[in-house]
Amino acid sequence: MSKKKQTEAEEVKEEKTGEASEETVEEEEKAAPETEAKPEEKGAEKPEEKEAEKPEEAKPKTDELAAMNDKYLRLCAEYDNFRKRTQKEKDAIYADVRANTLISFLPVYDNLVRALNQPTEDEAYKKGVEMIMTQFRATMEKLGVTEMDCLGKKFDPAFHNAVMHVDDEEKGENEIVEVFQQGFMLGDKVVRFAMVKVAN
Repeated sequence: MSKKKQTEAEEVKEEKTGEASEETVEEEEKAAPETEAKPEEKGAEKPEEKEAEKPEEAKPKTDELAAMNDKYLRLCAEYDNFRKRTQKEKDAIYADVRANTLISFLPVYDNLVRALNQPTEDEAYKKGVEMIMTQFRATMEKLGVTEMDCLGKKFDPAFHNAVMHVDDEEKGENEIVEVFQQGFMLGDKVVRFAMVKVAN
């Protein structure tokens, strides 16, 4: 082969190689825009859109927190009411039990009063009964029980039980002139009503 033919063959080969490389570059350029366009086609979220959605996502959580806080406050209030009601019931039960126990001892008090009112010449006996009565009254006072002061007072159905009535011009209207059975109070509670005679 002559040098001239060899040179022409090399030029043809270079032209073919150049065309092939140009086609490869064009294909790469076509493929690149498609690759770049894919995120937009898929609907990729922009940072601004994400920031706009944050308050909407936080709102349900805020509502849930407020509901839980309200539920907690209601529970605390219910427990406080339950505690107060239970304590009040306990106090009432204790007062009732104490009053019922004291009522069972009142006949002893009544018998001591009768014994003191009986005339006797035995001074030792009389002194012994007086000492027992003093001790009994001191014990009652320690337990919070007090005797009603009825004689000469106005009749009050909340504290007194009138079993007799008498007309006496020297006495006032509805005045208690005699006490047949002593009444007792436990704080503000009536343990036993006083049995009395009322004038006018």
